[in-house]
Amino acid sequence: MGRVSQAQAEENRRRVVETASRLFRERGTHVSVADLMKAAGLTHGGFYKQFASKEALVGEGTAHAFAELTQRYKDGLAQHAGQRDAAQRALLDAYLSVEHRDSAADGCPAAALVTDMARAGADPDRAGGEARRVYAQGVADLADWLATDDQDGITRLCTMLGALVLARATKDSPLSEEILAAAHAALTEAH
Repeated sequence: MGRVSQAQAEENRRRVVETASRLFRERGTHVSVADLMKAAGLTHGGFYKQFASKEALVGEGTAHAFAELTQRYKDGLAQHAGQRDAAQRALLDAYLSVEHRDSAADGCPAAALVTDMARAGADPDRAGGEARRVYAQGVADLADWLATDDQDGITRLCTMLGALVLARATKDSPLSEEILAAAHAALTEAH
């Protein structure tokens, strides 16, 4: 089989990172390299030509997921003509929705990866430590964006993230939607 061009190799790498970002949010970082490469439409053998390790890909997939989230809130700000309050309200509405609850693969990486990152190694010299560092920075950036004149961003994020995680865990129960509604009401009334 012939060698792939540099452009094709870059495209394959981008596809693997995007696929990993979605699968990690949907199923966790324990997804096997074989399953990941199959989902990306590539062979398992090509993985190690692109990435030093799976842990390195976890870091890149996490960074990609937070970059997508950052782009979403920038787009929201542009859509609301720079009115931060309106953009934050739109994000809050979308974040604490049944649709977001049911679509972890496209959703908030802070909520989707929380358990995996809690279990990841904290050594910054290891790839797991890099993923955790990227995750922590993404959480900090999101909290900064959520801050208002009336509310601390960390408190708002904790309420939103906790509600989403609990709503996902109780999805087949009426409690799930009740959790989302209660968190939404608490955050909008306080604001």
